[in-house]
Amino acid sequence: MKIKEALFLKSTAEVSHCPPPTKPEYAFIGRSNVGKSSLINMITGEKKLAKTSSTPGKTQLINHFLINNEWYLVDLPGYGFAKVPLSEKAKWEKMTWEYLRNRPNLLYVFVLIDIRIPPQKIDLAFVDQLGEEGIPFKLIFTKADKVKKLEGQRNIDAFRMAMAEKWAILPEFFITSSDTAIGRKEVLDLISEINSVAKS
Repeated sequence: MKIKEALFLKSTAEVSHCPPPTKPEYAFIGRSNVGKSSLINMITGEKKLAKTSSTPGKTQLINHFLINNEWYLVDLPGYGFAKVPLSEKAKWEKMTWEYLRNRPNLLYVFVLIDIRIPPQKIDLAFVDQLGEEGIPFKLIFTKADKVKKLEGQRNIDAFRMAMAEKWAILPEFFITSSDTAIGRKEVLDLISEINSVAKS
């Protein structure tokens, strides 16, 4: 898939205010500071599409981007560490799960995992809840250029082994780097494939 056009559409705090659910939709989410905005910019080929920040918790709303006038890319608030009041984090979490549970055109959630570190309980708990809710998802391991290949593979294997304690079938995963564009083609090819199936 070639990205010919990537436009910011709108930010919303409620699912009911999201764009009409008339196009396939893919949401990106991960622990705060996992490199989500950088990954979105890399995938779309637009360096300033999603706002990046060194401060965790920059994304606070449901952000919709229209890609090639064919599908929506959604940037969701991160979970985990962010220097905001607990009440604010609770509000983000409620908004996010309302979106994940109720958005009818959401085809897949891409859950971002930092490849540099061992499995984190917060990530495992999040994917477990997606499974319990029956929400389809794929894993994206980020920042592959920041770690030696063997160490990154060890962390991927450890994460999948931790999931295997509860999961009979493990989800598909991608290895990416926002700096080198590793994984860009694979992610876009998957979205293109799913879009083709959704149209038929």
